[in-house]
Amino acid sequence: MVTAARRFVRFLHDGQPRYGLVDGTEVAVIEPHPFAAHAATGDRVPLAGLKLLAPVIPSKIVCIGKNYADHAAELGGEVPTDPLLFTKPSSSVIGPGEPIRLPLDRSDEIHHEAELAVVIGALLQRVSPEQAMAGVFGYTAANDVTARDLQRREGQWFGAKGFDSFCPLGPAIASGLDPSELSVRCSVDGELRQDGTTAEMVVGIAEMLSEISQVMTLLPADVVLTGTPAGVGPLHPGQTVRVEIEGIGVLENPVVDRNAPADRGNGQG
Repeated sequence: MVTAARRFVRFLHDGQPRYGLVDGTEVAVIEPHPFAAHAATGDRVPLAGLKLLAPVIPSKIVCIGKNYADHAAELGGEVPTDPLLFTKPSSSVIGPGEPIRLPLDRSDEIHHEAELAVVIGALLQRVSPEQAMAGVFGYTAANDVTARDLQRREGQWFGAKGFDSFCPLGPAIASGLDPSELSVRCSVDGELRQDGTTAEMVVGIAEMLSEISQVMTLLPADVVLTGTPAGVGPLHPGQTVRVEIEGIGVLENPVVDRNAPADRGNGQG
């Protein structure tokens, strides 16, 4: 059973990005943001029709690769002995409804990867697994879009995973959520492709945060992607990809050719 959680959203209001706390069918606006002391402004806006933005723009996105055994197997490998860490640039972040822009001039094998994302709320530097969870603010859904052919050719992952729009996040940050056994699903044009659970992760969240913190300091609003279950597959222009994580909501994005005239920008808000 999924524990109740507070759901924070970032949205466009009167032309400006704002944060709010979802309360039924409304959003209670807060200031300045949930990663510091904040307070309700007294303004409330209807949730329906809001232009939701990526719930956070992190200073960095740290990821763990091959953290589900079935996904490692489908790529023809095994789970690494030590956590396999890589990063994505913050410029890759987009929000719900924003287009994933495929660089078809550079790759012809671009995959979706549905993932639970950890949103950091307090500085973590060389912490133990027992200390790590105190630094978690909440969780959101992510799509770790990957140019698979480029990943294979280069032998490292930054370029293949770092294109603009290759990190959709949203729709909300769920604070107070128990992440131990959440369903993680991905569908493309209604076809279910990934259907896993966070209980299948090889390295747990506390352990991965501790490991990352031995290498680099995690700051408030940083994001950690926790790996993807099996079922990754190709994306093509004209499709719609949907990531759904229990207790968080649905992250849906259209897929376009980045060189097509209809390109709509990076959508970070």
